[in-house]
Amino acid sequence: MQRTFADGDGSMGGGSMDDRATGGGPADGRSVGGGPTGGGPVDGAAFASRTAGPGIAEGAVAALAEETLDWRFKAAPPESWGRTVRDWLAAGPTLASLGTPLLTLDATALDHNVRTMAEWCAEAGVALAPHGKTTMAPDLWRAQLAAGSHGITLANLPQVRVARAFGVQRILLANSLLDPAGLAWLAAELAADPGFAFLGWIDSVEGVRLMDRALRAAGAERPVEVLVELGGPGGRTGARGVDAAVEVAAAVLRAPTLRLAGVGGYEGALAHDAGTEGLAAVRGYLRTLGELHGRLAGAYPDGVPPVVSAGGSAYFDLVAEELAALPEALVVLRSGAYIAHDDGFYRGISPLARGAGETPFRSALHGWARVVSRPEPQLALLDAGKRDLPFDEGLPEPQLVRGGAVLTGTAARITALNDQHAFLRDAGDLAPIGAVLRLGVSHPCTAFDKWTAIPVLDSADAAEPKVTGLVRTFF
Repeated sequence: MQRTFADGDGSMGGGSMDDRATGGGPADGRSVGGGPTGGGPVDGAAFASRTAGPGIAEGAVAALAEETLDWRFKAAPPESWGRTVRDWLAAGPTLASLGTPLLTLDATALDHNVRTMAEWCAEAGVALAPHGKTTMAPDLWRAQLAAGSHGITLANLPQVRVARAFGVQRILLANSLLDPAGLAWLAAELAADPGFAFLGWIDSVEGVRLMDRALRAAGAERPVEVLVELGGPGGRTGARGVDAAVEVAAAVLRAPTLRLAGVGGYEGALAHDAGTEGLAAVRGYLRTLGELHGRLAGAYPDGVPPVVSAGGSAYFDLVAEELAALPEALVVLRSGAYIAHDDGFYRGISPLARGAGETPFRSALHGWARVVSRPEPQLALLDAGKRDLPFDEGLPEPQLVRGGAVLTGTAARITALNDQHAFLRDAGDLAPIGAVLRLGVSHPCTAFDKWTAIPVLDSADAAEPKVTGLVRTFF
């Protein structure tokens, strides 16, 4: 991309928590005692430390503009082939010069969403390590870090390797890493870069044993920081119950290759809507996570606050309400989808659409597809399908015809997707053969992975949008 979507001063990140009064003990008067690593000083960078910026290699990100475009990038038109991204953008391409099917990003909406989330977190007194798996786009990570994000969250080791290739210095792996080969790579990476701060998850005593054995075999020089993951009934991973999680923490404290850094989990696995029952389930889980934090008081290394991490893009308001006031804790949200938002699932469930803030997010993602067939009067087939657009959290919605009718509010709708086609019904003559439609999409996390390079438009609402950037993804 040839622009920065957030040019703030980097003062976000919940810095006010450093000044918060500390105190308070375990919720029930008990705590886990310090083990080989508990209560000791921290060697090497710690994830919770604020002594240095999160870091990303600006040169590596900037070098993406020198990549040569060709047939490998399905969004790149033939006129761009053989030219660098920088040179092609300098020629002033517009949306009209791009083909279909297509997915685009809106620069204005991206900038708005990055700034809005940064400001919200600062006001709520929480830090943000946005989930990088949503975009896998170092250029967007750079914008989030520039706006004050504490680090970047990722979901598996291949994603961590991408982040390290672009110099990301503070990484939260929201998963348990038990692969011996992966742990050997991680141990070497930590040894080679004292400024690299890594934080992973663990949810079982057996997992602790496997991690410790693999790290010992790899000759690990720095302990790996871990959060004890708390799950919930019917949820995903995570120890079931506070007592089980405390046992995992005790095992971590006995493992010299690991360091207990806090607690974490994912409340989004326990609800899928903003109804009364769903919100109550999320609140109950978060309160239990806070209880676990209290039970582990006194078990952490000196000089660095423990991390309490939760919060996707659906319930981050509840995370702040329930956890932000925890004593001696750095509360870290991991929201990721907010940067692109959508016209589907997140539009309906986002806290900023439920009254948790004055300024809602804006959809930055749009699909573009051409009518290639009208075999029936009220059926048109578009040239975009499952290989191009997300469909797991709702089908795309027709919004407008380029240079023609507004479809929002009409009977027009997408009823099904095949691999390469979308079924548009009841648009009639508003969508003739050859017409190009703008589509709203749902669930950014399954949109970015379908495109290796995504054009950025100055505004998807413009009469003739200009292409101002090209976001490179690495899935």
